[in-house]
Amino acid sequence: MMTTVSEVIPQSECLELYARTWIRQSAQVVALLFIVLFAIWYVGLLDFGILADGIPAILTLAGEATPPNFANAQDWIKPLMDTLAMSVAGTAMAVILSFPLAFLAARNTTPHSVIFQITRTLLNALRSVPELIMGIIFVAAVGFGALPGVLALGLHSVGMVGKFFAEAIEHVDEAPVEAARAAGATPLQVLFHAVLPQVLPQFADVSIYRWEYNFRASTVMGMVGAGGIGFELMGSLRIMQYQEVSAILLVILVMVTLVDSLSGRLRKKFK
Repeated sequence: MMTTVSEVIPQSECLELYARTWIRQSAQVVALLFIVLFAIWYVGLLDFGILADGIPAILTLAGEATPPNFANAQDWIKPLMDTLAMSVAGTAMAVILSFPLAFLAARNTTPHSVIFQITRTLLNALRSVPELIMGIIFVAAVGFGALPGVLALGLHSVGMVGKFFAEAIEHVDEAPVEAARAAGATPLQVLFHAVLPQVLPQFADVSIYRWEYNFRASTVMGMVGAGGIGFELMGSLRIMQYQEVSAILLVILVMVTLVDSLSGRLRKKFK
């Protein structure tokens, strides 16, 4: 004979428990809304007077940028290729470095808790420094060009890609792992035959998403001297050639759209 919850717990206690849970959740939602509204007020997003005053300036700038000037479009082909190559090389560097670090940063595959903490701290440190700051540092270290951009994008991406890789490893199904161990597999064999097959699709998905991000970020790298189309954009901005700026932005938009489309097809193949 089955018993219901109401038979185990009196109805009055059930109602009281429900009321306490509802009050706690409502208080959490209110606190979150208060924090969000305070942040919006603090940054001046609710100051409609300032926002309204900025509209004429935006319209004037938009008028000066119209129509887009593609007269120097041929000069942008190489910078675009530099930007694309920068994003691919930076992503490849991040994936290669993140692969071993992820196993050290995952609780279920790390050889020791100390190594786990050190690796997690390293990933946090790399993730906390913006790629723009890294770009400035590497430009000062190795000079202008695509190389400092690749180094900045790659090292910054290690912090994020390594984190996602490690979390994917931590969420693997333990049944194949236990079966491999019971069959007498070594720790390395367990990783290759029980863990990797489960996480490789997620690894590929994260890598492709990161490539999308790195392509957009690589356009910013050019603004600090790391080459690419961003360098051309910054040059046009400095001499106030706003029609050329709008043309470069349209070219970047088309390239980002193509990259997103290609990455979407790649993700479907890896599913």
